[in-house]
Amino acid sequence: MTAPAALRHLRRSSSRRRHGDLLPALAFVLPATFGFVAFYIWPTVRGFYFSLTDYSLLGPARFVGVDNYKQMIDDRLFWNALLVTAEYVLINIVTQTVLALLIAVLMHRLTRSIVVRGIIMLPYFVANVVVAIVWYWMLDPQIGVINELLNAVGVDRLSFFGDTAAAMPTVALLNTWRHVGYTALLIVAGMQMIPRTFYEAAALDGASEWRMFWRVTLPLLRPVMALVLVLTVIGSFQVFDTVAVTTSGGPVNATRVIVYYIYDQAFNRFHFGFASAMSFAVFVLLVGIAYVQLRLTRAHDSDLS
Repeated sequence: MTAPAALRHLRRSSSRRRHGDLLPALAFVLPATFGFVAFYIWPTVRGFYFSLTDYSLLGPARFVGVDNYKQMIDDRLFWNALLVTAEYVLINIVTQTVLALLIAVLMHRLTRSIVVRGIIMLPYFVANVVVAIVWYWMLDPQIGVINELLNAVGVDRLSFFGDTAAAMPTVALLNTWRHVGYTALLIVAGMQMIPRTFYEAAALDGASEWRMFWRVTLPLLRPVMALVLVLTVIGSFQVFDTVAVTTSGGPVNATRVIVYYIYDQAFNRFHFGFASAMSFAVFVLLVGIAYVQLRLTRAHDSDLS
């Protein structure tokens, strides 16, 4: 067989293999594609349609154009809910990121025990509603164990969920406690991709652990930290169950986050069109925030490549 004929034979064989792999590949991709379309794409399109209607579940949807968006812009409670959510996101992201970095460095540099990682992840495996109820009892101003301990050392009892200044930090720190282990393990996974030769070279140069963290670990973690920040910001904007179980948006709207306000408008007041408009606005906002985060952190670049 001549060289050109052999080359054509190899090309035909490769083409047949590709076509033969197409059907199994589609069979594996199809369930995930169906789920994505059914549970993400279709609800998004349907929600945008409802945002243009006056739909109350009690009758057919009536098209009203952008009236819901105008009402949203003029709604003082909507902007208050966004500010409250921003406060929650700021507290949660700062505390969760700092604590997760600290825990990840300790696990990576001192111990890699599976038992330790399991203990750190344990709060994440508990349902968020259960966590909220348990902490609600523990922080109760009358019978809560935390206030009993404060009272024992001479500190006045605190109404953690009933005080307008303390309610939102309490909710944010509660969720920080639950999610910090998961975030720490994501960061640990990123640290394990950093070759140990970098640390060995830095140690030979006389770098301390603190200097290695700032000069080696943190710069090489940039893509992972970008992913962690995007996930935690999006997740923080979606906080609902903790607020619903503990404060119900109070006191005096101090914890009425945007998702709880959307829920209240949709399922308590039956303003589904208005709630859909707010939902779509939050969706666009999160897409913009995620894009800005990825651009500023240069998540697509890695110093390891």
